[in-house]
Amino acid sequence: MNMRDNNLVRLGMAEIARRLPPGWSVDNLPHDRTSPPFGHQVSIAGPDGRRSLVRLVAKRNLDPRRAMDLTREPQLDPSRDAALTVVISPYLSPGVRDRLSRSGFGYVDLAGNSRLVLTDPGLYLETSGADRNPDPSERPTRSLRGPKAGRIVRTLCDLREPPGIREIASRTSLDAGYASRIVALLERETLVERGPRGRISKVDWERLLRRWAQDAPLENRGDIASYLEPRGLSASLERLTSSSLRCVITGSLAASRLAPIAPPRLAILYVESIDRAAQELSLRPAETGGNVLLLLPNDAWAFEGAKEEEGLLYAAPSQVAADLLTSPGRGPAEGEELIRWMAENQEKWRG
Repeated sequence: MNMRDNNLVRLGMAEIARRLPPGWSVDNLPHDRTSPPFGHQVSIAGPDGRRSLVRLVAKRNLDPRRAMDLTREPQLDPSRDAALTVVISPYLSPGVRDRLSRSGFGYVDLAGNSRLVLTDPGLYLETSGADRNPDPSERPTRSLRGPKAGRIVRTLCDLREPPGIREIASRTSLDAGYASRIVALLERETLVERGPRGRISKVDWERLLRRWAQDAPLENRGDIASYLEPRGLSASLERLTSSSLRCVITGSLAASRLAPIAPPRLAILYVESIDRAAQELSLRPAETGGNVLLLLPNDAWAFEGAKEEEGLLYAAPSQVAADLLTSPGRGPAEGEELIRWMAENQEKWRG
């Protein structure tokens, strides 16, 4: 390893030592020329003196695609020498951490995230730190923020048969070049897989929805205003049924039709005019304690795929799930419950 990697390993060892319980220690092992050329070997000892071999691998930059390739390296296979591989990095994104943990790897970054699981001696250590790279110079240049990226996410999630780049561009009315760049980003993040000819062969729509919600939370989807319906949500729905508003229901009210957890307490409505909707629904402005959110979306695609039921329009499940994951109160839990329902009933919502 070069000097920068050696320094990163040193910092990683310090982070491990700082997180270990009392009586535990981490020590360098002498270099063995017969050992695999990957990593720096250390031992972690428990209070009873038992030790476990650990291989530290320094990676200054790691995305999910490179993480997947790393976990497939035969030299890092734990069955080779019973050593746990722990990746050390300045920062590891949630997607990378998920990929490493699912492959049986440990990790420690300098932003407070770590995971170490040993069987002999027994140790389970996990800490959570930053979910965004604290170093602006290392942040990715692209994300799923913005309405155009949202269109592509929805298209990839809603279609059971993965579309090609041209089909994505045609369905979303976007430039094929932009669609290609977004798909390339998703491939690096292992959210989609592509075959030998470059066509998308698989979409991990569950992780894709969570990533979209992270990059483009509900408050960034447009203008939002909070209101109070003192007579309860049922009164708003009754007025909405008899009004001429073009309004699409998302959030808890939409999810409860498919995967109910508890009676909805908050209505989230996509509207074409916040003032007009508030007036027709007789809502009162409320800075706190409101039970109705009116959202004027920055892209009409939020209305795409809405289905009518008993005179009301409900947003597509993919839109509802992403909205719930970053909505107030128990919305994130409802979003996860809806995603579970979607996974078990794909034939009911994917075209």
